[in-house]
Amino acid sequence: MTTRPLDRDDPLDDFDRRTIRLLGTDRLVYVTGGGPAVIVMTEMPGISPHVARFARWVRDAGFTVYMPHIFGKDGAVPRMPGALFTMIGGCISRQFRAFQANESSPATQWLRALAALAHEECGGKGVGAIGMCFTGNFALSMMLEPAVLAPVLAQPSLPLNDAAGMHIAPDELAAVKTRMEAEDLTVLAYRFAGDKFCKAARFAAYEDALGDRFVGRVLPDEAANPDSPMKNPHSVVTIHLIDEAGQPTVQARDEILDFFKMRLSG
Repeated sequence: MTTRPLDRDDPLDDFDRRTIRLLGTDRLVYVTGGGPAVIVMTEMPGISPHVARFARWVRDAGFTVYMPHIFGKDGAVPRMPGALFTMIGGCISRQFRAFQANESSPATQWLRALAALAHEECGGKGVGAIGMCFTGNFALSMMLEPAVLAPVLAQPSLPLNDAAGMHIAPDELAAVKTRMEAEDLTVLAYRFAGDKFCKAARFAAYEDALGDRFVGRVLPDEAANPDSPMKNPHSVVTIHLIDEAGQPTVQARDEILDFFKMRLSG
């Protein structure tokens, strides 16, 4: 993969910019690669150069990436005050219900439709999905779509006001658990030990609800990139990843890619 600067806006010119109609609404989706589909859902405040870098890693591992616009300015380096306005907008949006435990974000409905379309277009066993931060739990709700076989939760941060809360409706959670057990599926999840937005209580709640179907990984705070503009260790595969062999964040990235290969390829 050609290295692109992470401190400059990314034109995303190696992605096909597609307008896809999902549940009656046109959605902008960036698509690249070949092979089974993986839905990459951005963290706040949008598709940054770091998020795009991760999407390219997924593509180069042999997958077709579908990266939908969810919020923010696509390709932009996060800058104030724009990033702050995006975060505030996300917090108050009815599409996300950022402060609601035991409820699912309405946005997951059209994301499930995207997963179904991606599977139809790409074929293979099924579809992978990774959510990050604000979208972290979306990948779990997306398992209500039968095509989704490989969900990954990267530092799931909602609901914002309840450290032990799960951002999924109880009936959906029960349906997801039933499906996991019936089809022998698992969900991977990642967080830093000292993350203020995704605390141990949330992982404990998921483990209590899903048992050994929930595979949680907790990285030491020392594994986070000290040069990141965000000092709270948080974004495992984006701004806090240290792109050096042997680093825990790189090992986490590679485990995610191997998970997609195991579930979707062959």
